[in-house]
Amino acid sequence: MTPAPIREEAPAKVNLHLHVLGRRADGMHLLDSLAVFPAIGDSLGAAPAGAGADAPVALAVEGPFAGALPPAEDNLVLRAARMLRAQARAAGRDPGGAALRLTKRLPPASGVGGGSSDAAAALRALNALWALGLDDEALRRLGARLGADVPVCIRPGAWLMRGVGEALTPARIPAGLWIALVNPGVPVPTAAVFAALERRDGAPAAPLPPPEAGIGPFAQWLRAQRNDLQPAALRVAPEIAAPLEMLAAAPGALAARMSGSGATCFALFDAPGPARAAAAAARARGWWAEAGALS
Repeated sequence: MTPAPIREEAPAKVNLHLHVLGRRADGMHLLDSLAVFPAIGDSLGAAPAGAGADAPVALAVEGPFAGALPPAEDNLVLRAARMLRAQARAAGRDPGGAALRLTKRLPPASGVGGGSSDAAAALRALNALWALGLDDEALRRLGARLGADVPVCIRPGAWLMRGVGEALTPARIPAGLWIALVNPGVPVPTAAVFAALERRDGAPAAPLPPPEAGIGPFAQWLRAQRNDLQPAALRVAPEIAAPLEMLAAAPGALAARMSGSGATCFALFDAPGPARAAAAAARARGWWAEAGALS
């Protein structure tokens, strides 16, 4: 029987805080971060495409940011698919081919892990389509070969990320939080931001308050944390300052900050109306913006 097509969401990965604690001898940075995944992002479909060694694994891309992606051969989705099939074949299985369709809604090179989340969605979708039976830990090990952010994207939720991103601990945050994401349309290369860091010896984040304490204490805690990449990113791309200022001043904003290495910025809210209003105000200024709930 032909397997049914699979659809997976690839939500944005937002770093609510990101502390740079050090740097390893291999150049990788040691981080302390709280990552969340709002209901904003890309989506990926996977369907069977023949059987046998010659069956293709092909990728089609659509959506508002399809044209901003690198050639398909360099796309993390295709690399993830081919890596997963190669592992299956090495284990004595031939899963056949797959037709992948990525709907690209997140701006690339924007600090919200869009490519990593797409790759993780591909691993989940093809694991199901090809009935490989791999668990999350196995998929994370595969994902780590594609990039440091892929493992946390395997199972979207709230996660504390440590080490170089491979040490993951589930986190609990209060219910009812909403987020507005705003990007001024300036791609920010991650390497350039890390190169512009003036210090790499920050202190780790304070302990996360229990979710039962509510949104108020959580927001107060978050405001006391930081993104150590934000000052460096502002030097690389001063255009980030305008959406940061707009979000910080948005009615109802509980905290505002840049995500990851930028240029996407966010503000947290305790209701959908103010989050949607902030996103609408940003779009009126010609910026990409979306609002969504945090699960």
